[in-house]
Amino acid sequence: MTLWLATDPLVLASRSAARQALLVAAGVPIVLYPADLDERALEAGSASQAPDAIAALLARQKASFVAGSHPGRLVLGADQTLALNSRRFAKPADRAAARAQLRALCGRTHELHSAIAFVRDATVLFEHVGTARLTMRSFSDRFLDRYLEEVGDAATASVGAYQLEGAGIQLFEQIEGDYFTILGLPLLAALEFLRRHGCLAP
Repeated sequence: MTLWLATDPLVLASRSAARQALLVAAGVPIVLYPADLDERALEAGSASQAPDAIAALLARQKASFVAGSHPGRLVLGADQTLALNSRRFAKPADRAAARAQLRALCGRTHELHSAIAFVRDATVLFEHVGTARLTMRSFSDRFLDRYLEEVGDAATASVGAYQLEGAGIQLFEQIEGDYFTILGLPLLAALEFLRRHGCLAP
């Protein structure tokens, strides 16, 4: 007996290991088909929009792109943006960029906007954006160098240059918001949709 009631696994249009792990741990079987889109170009074309709207756009575009090659299948797209007041951040290109980003966030409060979109064929069935507010503690350059040495290239794997589920937790003094949203997948909203859609046992 299983909690998953649908005939086919959920198609996940994401490369994120954290999103994959969250869904699988929750009992949702998945197949991976990452969307091959130019995310930076999409962001540049929507630069006038609010960060949460950009996250929603990227999630929707990813899911729609993958749904086009998977007729009849339920596809989940997800994306995340980080905003420090009016300034938006993308995934750092290298460790030097990660250092500069973490120095900019040090001692300040930023917002993470995590969006999901469920699409079947050309129809967007559900969209949701979760927001969390995170305050980094003030830390020294010496600590920052130690931190980056500890985490290595993982600093370039997420929009915030940190993984809260790992050593990145040491960067923070206060966190407001849903843990799953911070990891890049508003899981409770996703599971509620899947129950209402008949994919999960109610």
